[in-house]
Amino acid sequence: MAADSGSGRFLYPWEKAFSRIITPFEEFIQKQTTSGMILMGTTIIALALANGPFHATYEHIIHTSISLSVGGWSIARPLSHWVNEGLMALFFLLVGLEIKREIIVGELSNIKKAALPMFAAVGGMLVPALIYRLINSDPALMRGWGIPMATDIAFCISALVLLGRRVPKHLMIFLVALAIVDDLGAVLVIALFYTGDLHLPSLGWGALILLILISLNLGGIRRSLPYSIAGFFLWFFLLQSGIHATVAGVLVAFCIPAKPRCEPAKFSKNIKDLLWRFDNMTRPGVTTLSNVRQFSLLKDMKDGLCQAEAPMRRVENTLHLPVALLVIPIFALTNAGIKFSADLITHAASHSVAVGVFLGLVLGKFTGITLFSLAAVKLGFATLPLGMGFRHVAGVGLLGGIGFTMSIFISDLSFKNDPEQMIIAKTAILMASLAAGILGIGWLFFVHWKDSRRQMVKGAFQHGV
Repeated sequence: MAADSGSGRFLYPWEKAFSRIITPFEEFIQKQTTSGMILMGTTIIALALANGPFHATYEHIIHTSISLSVGGWSIARPLSHWVNEGLMALFFLLVGLEIKREIIVGELSNIKKAALPMFAAVGGMLVPALIYRLINSDPALMRGWGIPMATDIAFCISALVLLGRRVPKHLMIFLVALAIVDDLGAVLVIALFYTGDLHLPSLGWGALILLILISLNLGGIRRSLPYSIAGFFLWFFLLQSGIHATVAGVLVAFCIPAKPRCEPAKFSKNIKDLLWRFDNMTRPGVTTLSNVRQFSLLKDMKDGLCQAEAPMRRVENTLHLPVALLVIPIFALTNAGIKFSADLITHAASHSVAVGVFLGLVLGKFTGITLFSLAAVKLGFATLPLGMGFRHVAGVGLLGGIGFTMSIFISDLSFKNDPEQMIIAKTAILMASLAAGILGIGWLFFVHWKDSRRQMVKGAFQHGV
């Protein structure tokens, strides 16, 4: 260990170089663009496993039964089921926290700002569902109407990032707000329409746990542990009740407090006081390891930081890494592995489920988002942000057809007892998401090129005049 000259820090030989690598990586991985890139990579791996020499092993692993037993009680589910109803609860917890934050302090906190993305999201959910239902009148296939309603925020943001400064900065804000409302709609659809036969005793216990969570919030409990314990039991009872267990994640998210214990001014005063005392206890050459009083002050500073930080935001920041690095990749690995064949593609191309999903995502999202946004502005309910035109809204409408994560998730719920229809639906989701991404990026590139040429012509004309 050596002292870093002039900084008062002690660094081990590899510590400085390692920090230069890790710190930017941590900042990068927490962005939605990274989630999109990781999701794309794991999807490719899943497709390679499903269509390669390890197909049998891959299928065996994802369908392996895993059981939990306590005394005489036990529950057994395939690995894919534990991923979809267990691990994905963390994803929905993060989604719930993002929805709550946007409602409290984000783009959805102001009705004037929220009106446009809310109208766009509602249109982007209703029209795709309507298209699917018009194409699929068979009651056995109708359950898939929720599949084309969802938009994958990670992939959509990744697409806009690729365009960089070619799109107005407000377009990203519009897309994020739209996707948040879309996620909320998808959660409500799952909770209300994709629920099995209800087990009332378990549902009653779940309601009791939810009341406990609400009481923790109202009682000013800001520690994460009580919410984690109660949240686990809520998830468990919902798993038994017939309501999809991932809904527990959203319910817990809305119960986690949004207000910090300490106001900014009080926090600043306390930290300055602690720092003053810390400085007065500093002794040359003596670290906090042997200076017990300084170590105690550091603990007080850490507690002060926790009190000044909103619990909701702290949990959200904590979840970003595991959700991006573990939950989403594992979900993609267990759900996106479709074994393609000429017969499957031919069959899917003419199957009403595939046609409904594909047209719902590509045509329905574009039509719903664009027309409902246009109606909201023309009727005076909303205004377009500065620098945005309906040509940009149309581009977002095309990108909204990238359904992927939530669409695949709903396809599992829709056709859990019909593997053939599930595979057809997932094939259509992949094809539609690819088509929507290409069309959306291509259209926004074209809009930027056309706007640039118009500006050049206008500049040349003014210069000539």
